[in-house]
Amino acid sequence: MLKGIPKILSPELLKVLCEMGHGDSLVIGDGNFPSETIGKDAIVIRMDGHGACEVLEAILELFPLDTYVEKPVGLMEVVPGDTVETPIWDEYEKLIAQADERGGAAIRHIERFAFYEEAKKAYAVIATGEGALYANMILQKGVVV
Repeated sequence: MLKGIPKILSPELLKVLCEMGHGDSLVIGDGNFPSETIGKDAIVIRMDGHGACEVLEAILELFPLDTYVEKPVGLMEVVPGDTVETPIWDEYEKLIAQADERGGAAIRHIERFAFYEEAKKAYAVIATGEGALYANMILQKGVVV
């Protein structure tokens, strides 16, 4: 146990966050995300009992977002014709604003299949138990200053 580290962050996840370098990406997948398939060439960390917001909040306490790219956060956009609401995106924006002065300006939306292709290049994939739809996210790591 360590002081100042969010308890939700397992030793395995802390190690992965520490190993990641500038420009590496991390996927936070919702409960429906094909984490094991997409992450077959990455490190997959299971956090099934946790929601995406609590995972994101804890990660952003330690993980700098890339300042060398305009939008280091990518969300899977809603498929055209799908009538799903995405209130979780508002929560993500609040959490990102607490950690990065760009707030919502740091977020981009990625078409579903393009998201999957980008996610396949991630260093690690976190599989959460998040029940909200379209709650998948890619974070690009910045530098610690």
